[in-house]
Amino acid sequence: MKHIDLALSQVGIKEITGKTDNPEVLKYFNELGYDGTKLHDETSWCSAFANWVCKRAGLPYTGKLTARSWLNVGERVYTPKMGDIAVFWRESPESWKGHVAFFIRETPNWVYVLGGNQSDQVKISAYPKFRLLEYRRLM
Repeated sequence: MKHIDLALSQVGIKEITGKTDNPEVLKYFNELGYDGTKLHDETSWCSAFANWVCKRAGLPYTGKLTARSWLNVGERVYTPKMGDIAVFWRESPESWKGHVAFFIRETPNWVYVLGGNQSDQVKISAYPKFRLLEYRRLM
């Protein structure tokens, strides 16, 4: 699972509060062809992070900055494995907004994922299972 190792190597990278941007966050945009200097590290970057990881690992990726764009990559799975993509809704299940990250594990009520822009940094976080839209397998 080369992509999980790559994602784990980024744990701790976080936004810089204020006018200064963290160049480590901006690289996720820049390496996808977006101008990070126009987007800043306060721009939602969960999808940029997932794209950066997958591109570097040679896996399919969306190239888009929207989390729900990941609903169109790979195949839907109902029993996730570590490293699969987890896509969540934000605000409401019908909203265009969402969150995307790499599946780590789940409990009856929580999904633990490794992703970017989780409390403004790369880390493992728990999300309520009821907010899950789909798991996707890229391999």
